Amino acid sequence: MAALAQPACSFTTFLGCLRPSPRSFSNIRVHPSRNLSTSMSLQSSEPVATKTDPPTDDDVLLQYVVLRRDLMDKWPLGSVVTQGCHASVSAIWSHKDDPHTLQYCSPDNIDSMHKVTLEVKGETQILNLSEKLLAAGIAHKLWIEQPENFPTCLATKPYPKSMVSPFFKKLKLCK
Repeated sequence: MAALAQPACSFTTFLGCLRPSPRSFSNIRVHPSRNLSTSMSLQSSEPVATKTDPPTDDDVLLQYVVLRRDLMDKWPLGSVVTQGCHASVSAIWSHKDDPHTLQYCSPDNIDSMHKVTLEVKGETQILNLSEKLLAAGIAHKLWIEQPENFPTCLATKPYPKSMVSPFFKKLKLCK
């Protein structure tokens, strides 16, 4: 029987990297030389959109997750949701030092995260959306399922709604 692969990091290590308040997780430590990036998916280039002012009450921090409708018609719902979870966590982890991500995942905000889950028709549309976001400097993760090597979903890093909502206005809510 083959040995199971160990995860790249534990959830507590992930939380430790988000710089929690000392009273919340005082016993968590992360070794600075540890390389925790093992995902086999495409990463976006560094974002051009770098406004770091705190959002106003009307400009909430949110993360967009975009799923492929054609997969929802072929795969079990849980499998498609899992793809979105992979992309979401990867986008946050890849930008763990970003001011918006730190605020989104802070102990004060961890229980009030905002996500919008949308859908596109298929592979062509998700690739086009990814290219559009890259061209605009919107940091995101296009999740590539392995070993099949095809894109299943996309998630942005957390942004103020006003910075990213125009890119998603034409997409339908996932139902």
